[in-house]
Amino acid sequence: MAVLINCDMGESFGLYRCGDDEGIMPHIDMANVACGFHASDPVVMQKTVRLAKAHGVRVGAHPSFPDLQGFGRREMKMGREELTACLIYQIGALKGFLDIEGMPLNHIKPHGALYGVASRDPEVANAIADAVLCFGVPVLGMAGTQHEKVYPARGLTFLAEYYADLDYNDEGMVIITREHDARDPAEVERAMTRVLVEGKGTSINGRELPMKADCVCVHSDTPGADELARAVKRAVTEFEKRAA
Repeated sequence: MAVLINCDMGESFGLYRCGDDEGIMPHIDMANVACGFHASDPVVMQKTVRLAKAHGVRVGAHPSFPDLQGFGRREMKMGREELTACLIYQIGALKGFLDIEGMPLNHIKPHGALYGVASRDPEVANAIADAVLCFGVPVLGMAGTQHEKVYPARGLTFLAEYYADLDYNDEGMVIITREHDARDPAEVERAMTRVLVEGKGTSINGRELPMKADCVCVHSDTPGADELARAVKRAVTEFEKRAA
């Protein structure tokens, strides 16, 4: 199975610009497009879908807690039915633009704090599963967490995700920050190669971690995201050559 490169994108809003979607799109396989509740708006969603189509990139929904001001990176308390309805609403909005372009919804990936809470809380993970089941597509998540436990148990295709531009704590949980720091592309490429070849990563404190990667994420709002995506692509391409 090929290792796919994905990117959280389409996160501009009105006159506010966030991320270099045009620069990074040629270097990825999957676009996780914001659905309006943490970022984006109807015009941005439509433009991002069209940009992905022009580059042959598959598009998935990137729904979040309803936290536009906090960019979806603040935890919220919501009941299961309310959260599921919130997610269906967002995914349906993006799917409308995909339908217009004749593109399928490829996958769903929870955003930010929602992703983090679902990795720990099976009730939240099941609320996400309730929504994903309505659309019948794969769902992205983190191996070794409630994502991997709940989603396959609900009959969903689960894709384990590695973050190339975020740190992990000593328990193997990704550290979700309000703003993403710049990364050294050479170091990202080395770390990516180790994950692919050895199945191992390193925590922020230097602890060795088991790491699984069906797909790799680079965020469009990380400084120099296009260079990081190129670095990840080099590591993936070299790994696949060796494996062939």
